[in-house]
Amino acid sequence: MASILCLETSTEVCSVALSIDGIIREEQEDKSGKNHALLLTRFVEEVMKTAGKSFGNLDAIAVSGGPGSYTGLRIGVSTAKGLCYASSLPLIAIPSLEAMAYHVIRHFKGLGHPVDQMLYCPMIDARRMEVYTAIYEENMHNIRNIQADIIDHLSFTDLLQHQKILFFGNGADKCKASIQHPNALFLDNITTSAAHMAEPAEVAFQASAFVDVAYYEPYYLKDFVATVPTKNIFPSTALFNRSAE
Repeated sequence: MASILCLETSTEVCSVALSIDGIIREEQEDKSGKNHALLLTRFVEEVMKTAGKSFGNLDAIAVSGGPGSYTGLRIGVSTAKGLCYASSLPLIAIPSLEAMAYHVIRHFKGLGHPVDQMLYCPMIDARRMEVYTAIYEENMHNIRNIQADIIDHLSFTDLLQHQKILFFGNGADKCKASIQHPNALFLDNITTSAAHMAEPAEVAFQASAFVDVAYYEPYYLKDFVATVPTKNIFPSTALFNRSAE
């Protein structure tokens, strides 16, 4: 029986959960998409305090390994590494899409459809009409690797011709209008969550599937692109131009 602290920060959701033997005992979560850096450590403290546990009682730390928000992943992984170093704990990395798929397959199996005819497609919003996605069978076998897809009316038609696909995650809503095939099903209100990591983290722990605390990096999938604020761009230049008139 393993006690694992799970951290999820790959999307707008910031959450922490304590699992024992794959079952959630305590959790804290915020879906506002703000202040991951401030909330994460506070949630860790609150979860541990409420559970009456010390870090000496833990067996491992699990963290969402991406893909997802570059900043969110950096915050989660750096916090997880710090906790591992401070308490000499092993680190488990759970792919963000895999954790969502694991949750949906276990708790929404088939949605009344034959499970052998159903594929599961978690989606994380990657802005505009792009999503991070993968496709899993009912036994969690991955039949399409994690990738970034730009969604249009032809997306997934090769698979939809033969099987039903259940789409879910914060990237799925914007795809409903584009993916109109009768075999395309959508499950609403599924988000990334530390609670969804509990069972796969337990499986990983029992298999000793740990990552190197010193060298592990999350799976960003795409390079970080800095954005420029649309307000007050180059204010000093504008001031200089006005003074020169």
